Amino acid sequence: MTAELPAATASRLDWHVASVTDVRRETARTCSIVLDVPQWPGHRAGQHVDVRLVADDGYQAQRSYSIASPPEDASLVLTVERIDDGEVSPYLCDVLQAHDGLELRGPIGGYFVWDIAEGGPLLLVAGGSGVVPLAAMLRHRAHAAASVRASVPAHLLYSARTWDDIIYRDDLEQLAKFSDVTVAFTITREAPSDWRGYRRRIDRAMLEEIGWPPSATPRAYVCGPTPLVESVATLLVEIGHDPARVRTERFGPTG
Repeated sequence: MTAELPAATASRLDWHVASVTDVRRETARTCSIVLDVPQWPGHRAGQHVDVRLVADDGYQAQRSYSIASPPEDASLVLTVERIDDGEVSPYLCDVLQAHDGLELRGPIGGYFVWDIAEGGPLLLVAGGSGVVPLAAMLRHRAHAAASVRASVPAHLLYSARTWDDIIYRDDLEQLAKFSDVTVAFTITREAPSDWRGYRRRIDRAMLEEIGWPPSATPRAYVCGPTPLVESVATLLVEIGHDPARVRTERFGPTG
């Protein structure tokens, strides 16, 4: 399956032709695709793109993927979770190579977005590959903190099946070296023998320990599988957080 290559445009509603510069493995099931997109109009942290593949017989398959890179980066990075019986993700992770073409359109989305001007504090809650847009927010925050000395404190709570399933693990630990950034992991299945962190699904007690109290009026972003997102959003409101400041993005049951 190859990407059809029409002329690129600057409109986010049209299909752009991206050139793949690298495909790198993040975990056993996820990869990051680094793209050069001529005339890219720019994006905000938290947005996504549509990717379209076209087979030789004309059959098309299209999926949406969150943007992992911050707006400040020259390259556009998408992180893809490989679904074994998927039509698109196995091609992107197993077949796509540097110098290939890839069709995409975007950026898309204006609700699940954040930039430094909106302030904080930030409460980010992720399940599985739901960490992708939240990592873009943290990376954008790091750029802003370094360039304009704009500091917004942030907490990330990230749920994964195993230690090896944590996407961007080293990068997140580097981001957590900022004095006002906290990154906490919870492992829901198989944890390392020396693991001293959480070993359960995200619950109210965990959110109260890791998150901001309602009095801090944080901006909360929750992304991941639908059951996790619905549960966390409900718990945040029960704890006392303003529902208008809790934004959610969800996907299928693969997290």
